[in-house]
Amino acid sequence: MELTSSSLVYALAATAVAGLLATLWLWPRLARQRPLAVLGRLGLLTVVQVSVLGVLALAVNNSYSFYTSWNDLLSPGGAALALTSSEHAPGAAPEDGQKLVEPSTEGGLETVKDVLPAGKPEEVGRVDSVKVTGTESGLSDQVFVYLPPEYFIAKYARERFPVMMAIGGYPGPSLHLVEGLRVPQTASELERAGRMSPTVIVMARPTVAPPRNTECVDVAGGPKTETWFTKDVPAALRSAYRVSHSTGSWGVFGYSTGGSCALRLAMRNPDAFPYAAGLHADYQVPNDRWTDGDLFGGDAGAASQSDLAWRLKNLPAPHTSLLVVSTKTEDNYPATQQFLAAAQQVAGEHPEFSAESLFLDDGGHSFETWRRELPAALEWMSDHLAPPPDREPRP
Repeated sequence: MELTSSSLVYALAATAVAGLLATLWLWPRLARQRPLAVLGRLGLLTVVQVSVLGVLALAVNNSYSFYTSWNDLLSPGGAALALTSSEHAPGAAPEDGQKLVEPSTEGGLETVKDVLPAGKPEEVGRVDSVKVTGTESGLSDQVFVYLPPEYFIAKYARERFPVMMAIGGYPGPSLHLVEGLRVPQTASELERAGRMSPTVIVMARPTVAPPRNTECVDVAGGPKTETWFTKDVPAALRSAYRVSHSTGSWGVFGYSTGGSCALRLAMRNPDAFPYAAGLHADYQVPNDRWTDGDLFGGDAGAASQSDLAWRLKNLPAPHTSLLVVSTKTEDNYPATQQFLAAAQQVAGEHPEFSAESLFLDDGGHSFETWRRELPAALEWMSDHLAPPPDREPRP
């Protein structure tokens, strides 16, 4: 059984129940102070406690996706850092025959099939679960790729599609973008209503190197997460899908940590993502137990470079357009207002930069609120993405 499968949770729960019943039935017979009786009691208690703890641990892991496979659990760092020096050095080309994007059974997509539109791909689109291998960062991870119905219609066989990268919150799995935020479902509804152009959406978690929260930055002496998102994922997707090679057709959005990542990636790398929408984002990289200390290794300059308010005041305006989405009851509402005030001042002086905002009167840091905000964010992004200027060559 897969580590994240519901069957494993049910099996352990059944073991715990069976162990409890066996304890109630056998305990009087094992009440004697003989060695075998004592060992029997210890054995029964161990089975029950280990089973219960196992159920709790699996439930937490399935919710937050700290480990997505047995190999990830038993070989820490092995699944997240799939490319090692014995295979490829970062930046090296993959070996002959190796694909940058390969089908994956990880991610748990089979557990939420009932929440996706049912029908043929040319009618409702398709969601792929794939493993992306990066050559620049040396990282690899599982992501979901939503392909709109037009992708499978012969009329559009030579068309490339714009791309949105969606990044979830920490420490949730990429599955939360499908099941919790309902990105494919919402995009499909907006496209059918004519409120959004057919778009490929790549859904990823920010935790490329679990369980550490790398905040989508290149960690000093650690995972090159920013490189992964801005170079590896776009290059891999372009090698496997009919997506635009023009960066003007690419954007990034996310919620919570993913929203912070989206704004930061666009402001630092407008050549990769000239458009970004951040739902309930923060504007500084934290230094806490989730980041496992300072991600910049004490380099104050590097830390400042990732402080979005500092960038607005001290660096040239990036050629990017931002959308900030939140609620007036969110804890960081004052910080959001301060960021927007600085952004509006920069935008007034530099037309190549713009920042818009959308606020709900109420709502918390939850999927219920983010789902209310998602349609507007997707429409805004779709309105800004340039139609792909490139087409597939004729066969």
